[in-house]
Amino acid sequence: MKLIEVVRRHGGALLAVGLALAGAPPAYSADPSKVMPDAISGAWQKQWPVLMKFMSKPSGPFPRPDDVAGWDLAYAKTEKLMRLWVGGSPRRWHVDTRPDTLGPVPVLRLLPPDWHDDGRVLVYVHGGGFTSMSVQSSLGISALLAAETGLQVIALDYTVAPPARWQQVTDQVVGAYQALLAQGIAANSIALIGDSAGGSIVAGTTLKMRDMGLPLPAALVLWSPWSDVSGVGDTYRTLADAEPMLSGASLQASALAYASVEDQKHPYVSPVYGDYSKGYPATLIQGGTREIFLSNFVRQYQAIKSGGGDATLDLYEGMIHVFQSMVPASPESKQALRTVKTFLDQHMKARGDAAALVRK
Repeated sequence: MKLIEVVRRHGGALLAVGLALAGAPPAYSADPSKVMPDAISGAWQKQWPVLMKFMSKPSGPFPRPDDVAGWDLAYAKTEKLMRLWVGGSPRRWHVDTRPDTLGPVPVLRLLPPDWHDDGRVLVYVHGGGFTSMSVQSSLGISALLAAETGLQVIALDYTVAPPARWQQVTDQVVGAYQALLAQGIAANSIALIGDSAGGSIVAGTTLKMRDMGLPLPAALVLWSPWSDVSGVGDTYRTLADAEPMLSGASLQASALAYASVEDQKHPYVSPVYGDYSKGYPATLIQGGTREIFLSNFVRQYQAIKSGGGDATLDLYEGMIHVFQSMVPASPESKQALRTVKTFLDQHMKARGDAAALVRK
């Protein structure tokens, strides 16, 4: 298997960022998934051919769910290349990084420029199809979040599948959250954000925390959440050809590594099946109209709203999976990040007078 295919399978969004920054030549195949949307910004029109040149939907073969060595090999190759491409992100965004541990989980704390500790913490859970990526290879997102929100971001280095499956992963996130509470950080000063598989983990783990009787975080932000890993949803079919990054076969392989078929509709695995009538944090869901996961976003929004919860669905024309970090200077990304910051400022409680410093 070619290295570029491994990286596309597990780290497509951040890979695209790295290639765009590297100035790859603007050539691409004109298959349906690569055709440029006609209503995207000029910034995205300029970068679209660059990104599409290196995006190809993975077709396999894929490791079996129990092939730990096969998944480990794919993980290691992806990790090596992604770290080369995104390792400079903290420097680019003038963000300070500090390794730490929260309960059972190694973490990376990211502090934005001129940071003032007002007690608020944004916990980031990375994507990667449940089977790849880490706090180091996802720095392109976490550093951007710290810089744009002005918040301390704590990125969780949870154990990916299949060495850890959904029960262990959600336990690790719960353990890290409990450690923050034990440090005296108020629940209403904590928000969680996750992209793709990380969005699924965030949404499902929050249901778990609620069922455990824990105080819930102030807010959730879900970027392109993979909210139903069982493959149910209209756009898994209607947008299958238009989706430039993800394929049904690769998604199925990763889902099986994370959860067996009989568990894939458990609310902690696929949070669209959760009961939201028992309370849930305010949730912002962001995604693009070119994503095979579009039905996931809509169904997640409807599940929360139908349960009486506070949910916002924020969609962007023509955008692809986890677009926010790909062309960060584009109008689409700037608007999405402004919306995230406003949403978090509205729902997270700051401590003392430092709140005024953050909101200026």
